[in-house]
Amino acid sequence: MNIKSLIVVLGVVAGLSGVASVSAGEVEDRIAGRLTKAVPGLKVMSVRKSEAEGLYEVQSNNGDTIYTTEDGQYLMTGDLLKITDQGIANVTEVARAEARKAAMAGFGDDGAIRFPAKNEKAVVSVFTDIDCPYCRKLHDEVPQLNEYGITVNYYAFPRSGPNTASFRKYESVWCAEDQQAAMTSAKAGKHIDEASCENPVQEQYRLGGQIGVTGTPAIVLEDGNMVRGYVPAKRLAEGLGLL
Repeated sequence: MNIKSLIVVLGVVAGLSGVASVSAGEVEDRIAGRLTKAVPGLKVMSVRKSEAEGLYEVQSNNGDTIYTTEDGQYLMTGDLLKITDQGIANVTEVARAEARKAAMAGFGDDGAIRFPAKNEKAVVSVFTDIDCPYCRKLHDEVPQLNEYGITVNYYAFPRSGPNTASFRKYESVWCAEDQQAAMTSAKAGKHIDEASCENPVQEQYRLGGQIGVTGTPAIVLEDGNMVRGYVPAKRLAEGLGLL
C-alpha cells in the first residue's frame, strides 16, 4: 500500500462513523485500529502527536508517513513543512529519520557484510544491489571511504525482488566463505560460485522496504537520514564532517 493508494481510501475513511473522545494513549490505539481497518494491507508502526496542533503522525510499514485528525477520520499524505527563523524545515523527514534510526538499531548489523575502517569515525549502512551500476561505482570507492574512517555495512536490497537471479546472487555472496572478496568479485561482474545457506537476505530486503528504500544504493547514516543514490567518497566524508 503506497501513498497514492491511500488517497483512494480517503472517501471510505471519511465515511466511517465518529466515536466519543478518549484519553491519550487510547487516541493512538483508536487511530491505528481505524486506519488498519480502512486500508487493507497497511501495518501501523507508530502513532504520535505531531508538532502541528490537531494532527497525529502515523508511520506505516512501507516507510510512508500519514497525518490524521484525532478521530482518525481525515487523512493527509505528503511532507509537513514548518517555517522557522532559519527557513523552511521538513518536519516529516525529521520524523522519518528518527523512525529509520530506530528500525536499523532494532534490526542490528549482525547480518551485514562489513567493510570496516581501521580508524573508525563513522558508520554507514548501504542497501545495495550487486547488479546496480551505481552500487558498483560506490563499491569501487569503499577503500577510500575506509581511509576516511568510514565503515561500510552492506544490507541486501536486490531490486528485482525474491526468487530472481540477482537475489540468488546476493545469497551466494552472503554464504561465501569470504564475504568481502565475494562481494568485490560480484560487484566487478566476475563469476562467483553459487552457494546457499541460512541467510538474512530476505529480512534485509524487507527492512529496506520498511524504512523507505526505493532504489540503490541507499546510504543510511547513523542519525537515520538517508542519502539516495551514489555519492562520491570525498563528498560523503565531507558531509559527515570528516574532512
